[in-house]
Amino acid sequence: MRLFVAVVPPIEVVEDLSEFAEPRREHPDDDIRWSADEHWHITLAFLGDVPDWKADELGERLELAAKRQKPFDLQLRGAGAFPGVPDARVLYTGVRDETESLKHLAMTTRSAANRAGVPVEGRKFTPHITLARLRRPIDVTRWVRIFDTYSGPVWTAGSVQLIESRLGEGPGHSAAYTTVGEWDFLG
Repeated sequence: MRLFVAVVPPIEVVEDLSEFAEPRREHPDDDIRWSADEHWHITLAFLGDVPDWKADELGERLELAAKRQKPFDLQLRGAGAFPGVPDARVLYTGVRDETESLKHLAMTTRSAANRAGVPVEGRKFTPHITLARLRRPIDVTRWVRIFDTYSGPVWTAGSVQLIESRLGEGPGHSAAYTTVGEWDFLG
């Protein structure tokens, strides 16, 4: 199973961002593949391929991490690009987290995965929601300026999800996501 750990915004937050993004997505551009609203999430840890036999222990350790976490407020706002604006491959909206609880949660979920024998892939944690992927590196200054004006509603994050990603099985041959575990914050 290809798995990742994420915080998923509630439907009203997704709808607000979708409403802001919709007029921008209507302009055809062969270089931009816009992410589907139902795929929007904040990745805490990308785990890659995880053997089925490790999933139970992984779930138990993520549950323990979630139990220690208090709910916290987040807000989607601003924009950026990876690896950078002049040579972007990913356009994203940022996440405001005044308490840095998301950063702490990313550390504890990554630690939980490592203790379960599941190595975490990826670089330094940068909280974001991927808006679009670019077929080739391009300058996205215009898009970052537009999305940098976005400021969504504040919401309280109350759980963490373990999500399976199946490549090429979603609409338009994008990835299909299935939540395989969810644990509430009880700290």
